[in-house]
Amino acid sequence: MREQTKGVIAMVATCTVWGLSGIYYKLLDHIQPIEILAHRTLWSCAFFAFVLFLQGRISVLGQALGAPRQLFSIALAALMISTNWFMFITSIHTGRAMEASLGYYIFPLVAVLLGAIAFRERLGKAQLFAVALALCAVVTLTAGLGVPPWIALVLATSFGLYGLVKKGLSVGPVASVTAEVLLLSPIALSVLWYFHTGTGGAFGTNWQDSLLLMFSGILTGTPLIMFSYATKRITLATVGLVQYLNPSLQFLVATLIFQEVFSFWHAIAFAMIWTALAIYTTASLRQDRAARRAILRS
Repeated sequence: MREQTKGVIAMVATCTVWGLSGIYYKLLDHIQPIEILAHRTLWSCAFFAFVLFLQGRISVLGQALGAPRQLFSIALAALMISTNWFMFITSIHTGRAMEASLGYYIFPLVAVLLGAIAFRERLGKAQLFAVALALCAVVTLTAGLGVPPWIALVLATSFGLYGLVKKGLSVGPVASVTAEVLLLSPIALSVLWYFHTGTGGAFGTNWQDSLLLMFSGILTGTPLIMFSYATKRITLATVGLVQYLNPSLQFLVATLIFQEVFSFWHAIAFAMIWTALAIYTTASLRQDRAARRAILRS
């Protein structure tokens, strides 16, 4: 099997896990989101540390956290990813999984906008139109529902800022994520101490919830490792295309399994977002082909 084919399979598997993960968090909707987040952080830390130990790379954690500037970047990345995780879990628990899928549809366009602001990356006319259309979709949904889609906006912005920070890190993806959850672990332990000494924590009350909470580390870590594996073997254009599988599955889960209401205003907003993504993707593919041709000519 070709390396590129392996990369595509890994990317599809990654996005499938992400897209269906809402079903898993729905099984824990009787537990407060902040408590689930604390467990997700701790078990992810244990999982990633175990992976680094097996790879004989546990020492890279010291290198990742050694430089003050890099430590600040990792701490900022940790804040962004924990915010993203918390908002996604909250969206499932509050019956707003559809809004979460909207957030991950908007994310590529937010990432393009952040790239233009932070790195002065030039946007073509098609990309500018796509970003403007996405903004119109958010305004339309806000006007129609009478309230901004805060969950979608926070998910898209936090994940976009997370990618922006990660772009400047010199350490690998597994090592950086391990460092992030390691920094968050004291906070997670404090949260669990509060629950277990006060109202009563969920872990240990029954074996089903305990196993599900422990599994959150594997559910978080495995797709991130597969994503890292995939990105080394396929083009960024392919990564971008396959990534749309994630919010698409989230959307299907929200409408078909959770049976959330898909209103007239949702239909208009999603149609505008899908159109914006089609325009953006087409423009990106053309740029990718043009870049390849330029390389071949040189």
